[in-house]
Amino acid sequence: GLLAGLDKVDWPESTKAAQKNWIGRSEGAEFELRIKNYELLIKVYTTRLDTVFGMTYVVISPEHKIINELKSQIKNWPEAEKYLENAKKKTDLERMETKEKTGVRLEGVEAVNPFNNQAVPVFMADYVLAHYGTGAIMAVPAHDERDWEFAKKYGLEIREVIKTKTLPQPSPYQGEGAY
Repeated sequence: GLLAGLDKVDWPESTKAAQKNWIGRSEGAEFELRIKNYELLIKVYTTRLDTVFGMTYVVISPEHKIINELKSQIKNWPEAEKYLENAKKKTDLERMETKEKTGVRLEGVEAVNPFNNQAVPVFMADYVLAHYGTGAIMAVPAHDERDWEFAKKYGLEIREVIKTKTLPQPSPYQGEGAY
């Protein structure tokens, strides 16, 4: 599992300890989103299933296997491929610690939220790691600080589904790169 895999990564012990604590505490749900018009699925994991109706986009790692299967459908493939090549040059730690989260929208590809059948855009972003969790995340910008910053940067919808006093909420994920 995830804990066993930590022994194989070249990270500082303090980072590994933080990850072990986070993994150990993590309780949530996995579910699949269908790619609109295709028989392809993206699996995501969340500790906040209560926010699933606030998902306005999905982010997958550049190494996600579905990218190859969708290559011919990605209308901006040259841009996506360039992003993918740049991601390969970075270490996992560099990818997780980058303050400025970058990504590229996979034009022509949408994922369908199984809870409300709404189609949402799919992004490739290097802060999501292929071998960590499912290699994909549901993004709920109204209730997650990192998702909120990404949504602001790319002009994505921010839909509040849980009434809170202030937005954005602190991330339920403790520490940098805990996805």
